[in-house]
Amino acid sequence: MTTTSKKEPTLVDVIEKLDKLSTDVDKLSTDVDKLSRDSEKFNDRFSNYQQATQWVVQLAFTLIASATITVIITSVLRK
Repeated sequence: MTTTSKKEPTLVDVIEKLDKLSTDVDKLSTDVDKLSRDSEKFNDRFSNYQQATQWVVQLAFTLIASATITVIITSVLRK
């Protein structure tokens, strides 16, 4: 018969594993906080980009409308 000696964990082993898990949880918590801050920065930048794009589109339509009105008025006044 073959006997395998499987050592049962001691209280010290359990405490060491708990300490390691606690350290891992702290590191993960720090990483999650950093990702949250990065996500907020990205949301702010995206919001700014979206607003700037909207302003550019409004400016383009305003310029097109102004040019159209100018062409119509000048052609009406010349007749």
